[in-house]
Amino acid sequence: MFLSPKLPPNTMMHVRRSVVAFLFAAAALPVAAQNFPTKPIRLICPFTPAGSVDIASRAIANELTKTLGQTVTVENRPGAGGNLGAELAAKSAPDGYSLFMSTSGIQAINPALYAKMNVDPNKDLIPVAPLVSLSNVLVVHPSVKANSVKDVIALAKAEPGKIAYASSGAGTSIHMSGAMFTQMTATDMIHVPYKGSGPALVDLLAGQVQVMFDNIPSSLPHIKAGKLRALATTGAKRDPALPDLPTIAEAGVPGYESGVWFGLMVPAGTPKEIVARLNAEAVKGAKSPEFVKRMTDLGYNIIPGTPEKMADMIKVEIGRWTPIVKASGAKVD
Repeated sequence: MFLSPKLPPNTMMHVRRSVVAFLFAAAALPVAAQNFPTKPIRLICPFTPAGSVDIASRAIANELTKTLGQTVTVENRPGAGGNLGAELAAKSAPDGYSLFMSTSGIQAINPALYAKMNVDPNKDLIPVAPLVSLSNVLVVHPSVKANSVKDVIALAKAEPGKIAYASSGAGTSIHMSGAMFTQMTATDMIHVPYKGSGPALVDLLAGQVQVMFDNIPSSLPHIKAGKLRALATTGAKRDPALPDLPTIAEAGVPGYESGVWFGLMVPAGTPKEIVARLNAEAVKGAKSPEFVKRMTDLGYNIIPGTPEKMADMIKVEIGRWTPIVKASGAKVD
């Protein structure tokens, strides 16, 4: 027969209290998730206002505000290719009140590109739901004497190191679309990183830089207004938002394909019940007629899904981009 050791009364009382506290905490989790949320939520956007990530962030925040019954406010924290926002999100309380709009670039490109990162976006953040994807578009300032992809290649080869292409930050899909282009065309163009697509576009529109592989939504109004000349899109097939434009592969760079997707994440350790609630509401919001119309009109593709689907998407992107980053030799300290 097993005999339990005799413990002092004070110790036994402490053990009983600890067990009771644990049981109450465990029982409270589903209740907390059921009552969630009871206060406003912030959605951290790791890029500047007016860019494609910000546009998507504000659109889904509007839908979540409706379905969750609490205000969801977008908080822009740009810098370091999205790493500053990711760090803020990862170090937030894992209670569902701090959401993060991540990108395939932050999850798959940054870990290969940055020599030092204060957080690991694939360990310190966990998926909630993928939301939208999009291709990029090769745009040039109207002063650039290029009406096709082949013209850009010819100019870059005629004046190596003189043509500058802007990006929304080192490691973003806009940057890596340009890096892939220079690799595959054996051209030398200067990369000029900004803290977001918005400020990069300001300089492109002013002619301070000549070229950009921008996300379609942020460049589309300027293309339609004739302020930027669009030459090709970066996806595997023509984009519905710009159906008359060829892909870069069609336009003379066989095998070229680049794009990006955005999705919601939360700090690791967030209770699974709260993740499930956020996923359900995010998917509902992404399928709402208002969200779908707003996004598709701007060139986004709607891709809502489960946390597991988003995790699988991250693995695919890591496999795609890690070799390209290494081959480019790009590294950020």
